[in-house]
Amino acid sequence: MGQSRPTILALANQKGGVGKTTTAINLGTALAALGQKVLIIDLDPQGNASTGLGIAPADRDFTAYDLIFASGTPKICETGIPNLSLIPATPDLSSADLDMVGEARRAYKLRDSLHGSVGDIINHDHILIDCPPSLNLLTINAMVASDAVLVPLQCEFFALEGLSQLMRTVQSVRKSFNPALRIEGVILTMYDRRNNLSAQVAADVRGNLGDLVYDTIIPRNVRLSEAPSHGLPALIYDHTSMGSVAYQKLAAEVLSRLQGVHALEHA
Repeated sequence: MGQSRPTILALANQKGGVGKTTTAINLGTALAALGQKVLIIDLDPQGNASTGLGIAPADRDFTAYDLIFASGTPKICETGIPNLSLIPATPDLSSADLDMVGEARRAYKLRDSLHGSVGDIINHDHILIDCPPSLNLLTINAMVASDAVLVPLQCEFFALEGLSQLMRTVQSVRKSFNPALRIEGVILTMYDRRNNLSAQVAADVRGNLGDLVYDTIIPRNVRLSEAPSHGLPALIYDHTSMGSVAYQKLAAEVLSRLQGVHALEHA
């Protein structure tokens, strides 16, 4: 990418079950397959991204909690997938909001840790932050630390309603903490070709958000659902599945857009 530091992207949506962690794992794997060096930070106390990448709780030595509170020497966890590393999560993260609420720079904790990092953490092309399914202080930290937000959006009836709240949060973070934060794009997930509602929601979202919505659509796909139980990204579990192929296309589209942004910034 020819840049001095990684592009940091927060994957955020306050609704659970929209494919956020699935997107973090599989987009990260697809970018890695394209030769990009990728770090995933699991910022969800449930630790689903860590489990989905096959990292056992006993092997989560240096965690996202440690990163936020600058405790211990930063250490990334290798996933066994070339070019893809992880900073895992443990249930300790569930107390992070309370633990930092009294601190003056509580919204900047993750940003300070990442921007002050050297070596292993900073030596990546991209950092993907898998946010918790709520607009809490952890998600605010992710947005303050990030260059942009990626929004996975399930093709269901109330999709746009939830999105407006997230957009307001991004505007608030931009106004108060991180003026350069942008919405990188909206990713339509769990699209069911047999369901007229999916097509209607996709059309509504594109009608409202235009070019913010990625061309690539992630289908509802059984392989995407099965893969985490095997501790593998779907791209490793079954690289020929519809879901895996879609994430490969998405990775190429994300890279193309980021390169466009990067070129504009240096024009």
